[in-house]
This record gives sequence, C-alpha cells and structure tokens, in this order.
Amino acid sequence: MSELTKTIREAFAYEYKNRAAEVHKWADPLTDEQFWHNPYSYGNSVGHLVLHLTGNLSYYIGAQIAGTGYVRNRELEFTEASKPPKAEVLRKFDETIAMVVRTIGKQADSDWTLPYSAEREPESKDRFTALFRCAVHFYYHVGHINFLSRELTKK
Repeated sequence: MSELTKTIREAFAYEYKNRAAEVHKWADPLTDEQFWHNPYSYGNSVGHLVLHLTGNLSYYIGAQIAGTGYVRNRELEFTEASKPPKAEVLRKFDETIAMVVRTIGKQADSDWTLPYSAEREPESKDRFTALFRCAVHFYYHVGHINFLSRELTKK
C-alpha cells in the first residue's frame, strides 16, 4: 500500500467518524418527539435527515462500492411517517458509518480510480470522487442537524 493510499484512507475515515460524532452531539440530547419534529413549514426533521444520511451512504458506498446489496427508497427517507425510535434510527446510522469506514479501509492503491456509477451521480466517475462527494454531502447535512437541534432545544 502506498503512502498516498494510507493518507487517503486515514483522512476519509477520520472525517466520516467525526461527522458521525457531530450527528450524535446534536441528536442525542433530543427527545424522540424533538428528533422527529420540524420547527419549520419547510425542510426536514433531524430524524428524517439521519434517515437520509443513512440511506445515502448505504447506497452510494454500501451498495455501489462495498456490494452490500442495499436497495434504497430515497423518498421514504424524507417521508417516513412511522417515526421509529430515535435509538433505532441512530443504531442503523452507526452501523452504516462502521460499514463506510470498513469499506474505506479495504481500498487498495488501484481501487481509488476504479470506475464508479450510480443513480443521481453523473459526475462521480471513480471511487475517490464518490467517497469525496459523499463526505461533502454528509458535512452539509450535519450543518442542518446542528441548526435544527439548536432551534429545538432553545430555552
């Protein structure tokens, strides 16, 4: 394994783990009711955003790189009405993050440039780009979760 691959693996794993820790920082203090409540007439609840991140990573990294067989229902990520317990949603999220980190750790020097294609991802032509784009998307939604959590817990 090259030094570059080692550096890329470590950097990606670090970012995904730390973004997951931020999700917990903002979601863990919420009650189940707050987790599913959207204080605005637009956007999503923290719960729906966590479902979305889980689905996104499970599909783009799990199904497309790790070969997990995950079948995505993207629409349900934003419309889930049964509101499963927060603990269950976060457990599945954590399992997904663990899968992502394992998948990153398995990438060899030649894997970063392997062809990549997926629904709704016309610009990700290789695995490196796909993993990078997923990390950026993850970071983007952590910002939403941060904002919503602060709004939901204002005194």
